[in-house]
Amino acid sequence: MKFRYAILVIGMLVMLMACKQTESDTRGGHTPAIGEHMQMVHFKLSSLTDNQMLDSKQLEGHVLLVTFFATWCPPCIQEIPTLIDLQNSYKEKGFFVVAFSVDEGSPEPLHNLIEKFGINYPILLADNVVTRGFGGITGIPVSFLVNRKGEIVKKYLGYVEHDVLEEEIKNLLAAG
Repeated sequence: MKFRYAILVIGMLVMLMACKQTESDTRGGHTPAIGEHMQMVHFKLSSLTDNQMLDSKQLEGHVLLVTFFATWCPPCIQEIPTLIDLQNSYKEKGFFVVAFSVDEGSPEPLHNLIEKFGINYPILLADNVVTRGFGGITGIPVSFLVNRKGEIVKKYLGYVEHDVLEEEIKNLLAAG
């Protein structure tokens, strides 16, 4: 019995570390540790949302929020309504959400998530090129704000409040 309890505690600690966040992470974000205004990596992957190929070149000239998540991460799931709302509110103004799943195995949990929430933004399976291109993904959720020039201008660790994201997206859209 003690062994099962120890395994449970270790499992919970690992999950908390993977889905870590702090209050400062949720408020203002951080400049990327991977370099000030580093260029976003090029990718061409199939979207699980609509089964279409998404080439990052199609997104040039747009403001992007690129997020890495997993179906088993509670703060990741908590962000989904915010991401849906931002996509609805700002798509016509040149903004897009792009989500990369770090889930392994069958894509069935992702398809279930897309259907359950009515996700309206592309969900792609993260590969090594993409994760390395964003500086390596060591915790989730993690999101990156990308300007119209394709430069990563902000990195957010953990859950980010809707108002924080909306304000910074509006600023980038207004900057042209």
